[in-house]
Amino acid sequence: MRSPRGLPRLAAGLALVAALGCTSGNGDNGDNTAPTHSPSASASARAESTPPTPTPADPVSLPALMRREHRGSDLRLGAVRVRTDAYTQYAVTYRSNGLTISGIMNVPRGEGPFPALVLAHGYIDPDVYTTGRGMPREQDLLARNGYVVLHTDYRNHAGSDDDPDNDVNLRLGYTEDVINAVHALRSAGRPDVDDGRIGLLGRSMGGGVVYNALVVAPGLVDAAVVFAPVSSRPQENIDQFQRPEGDPLVAEIEAAHGTPEENPEFWRQVSPLTYVDRVTEPLLIHHGTADDTCPLAWTRATVAAFEAAGKDVELRTYRGEGHTFGPRWPDSMDTTMAFFERRLR
Repeated sequence: MRSPRGLPRLAAGLALVAALGCTSGNGDNGDNTAPTHSPSASASARAESTPPTPTPADPVSLPALMRREHRGSDLRLGAVRVRTDAYTQYAVTYRSNGLTISGIMNVPRGEGPFPALVLAHGYIDPDVYTTGRGMPREQDLLARNGYVVLHTDYRNHAGSDDDPDNDVNLRLGYTEDVINAVHALRSAGRPDVDDGRIGLLGRSMGGGVVYNALVVAPGLVDAAVVFAPVSSRPQENIDQFQRPEGDPLVAEIEAAHGTPEENPEFWRQVSPLTYVDRVTEPLLIHHGTADDTCPLAWTRATVAAFEAAGKDVELRTYRGEGHTFGPRWPDSMDTTMAFFERRLR
């Protein structure tokens, strides 16, 4: 994975992991000087009944994103990129909390409105990434089956605006961009988009983005599907993908947020597992048993957390399939479309 574009800034960015430093609060006024007089009985009663001040969330955290007003708007269709017998693909841009984000949108032929899916792609080095790259098979098949498909490039990719602190802030900005893609679809008022039927689909790193979106913005969409997702614990992703390569970004992340041992609260607040009780949407997960990029054990741990919280989650495993899916990909997509058919239509 590549080096960061800039030094840490308390903002948002997702995928690698970053630490959530938190300031402790004990509910007093910060003055440790003994009082010069005894408090009245009523004052004592008020003090006892006053709840402790909650520990403030780190500005780089899922709780911080939960409290943020997400502004996705100004969806604009640009040049036609592809015309097929089933759909037209456009270059698009939209606004995500002040940034312009690029992407592509496939619009089926025929009379709408059509249900819509926002796609969150996996990791591709932004230096080589091109617009719409990441899930071409899914983009094509889903549009041919009657879905408007909005594939976001994310910030720092293709024609999107730059967020120099995104990487060191665990790429939480990608979560904002996916949430705001949904808001942009809804606010566009397009007659070909049924804004009451919208789902999310993510793969690999994009699966982690979808997990985050579900906990940050419950009720945003109607259903979600992820393929071969990364770990729900960001520190495991760092240990799997970056630390073995000697990525200098690891040192920057830990300098900004602390290691999991130094600042466990930060790492707790950047894991969607901490907030799985907030999820309201059904989730379908596909994972191959031979995936040596994102181990199946990661997904089993995520599913266990969802199940323990009483959430609607389903895991489909595919014997012998690796990270990118080969022979069983058609089966997985049939299952995906049947899932969305039940949940969105």
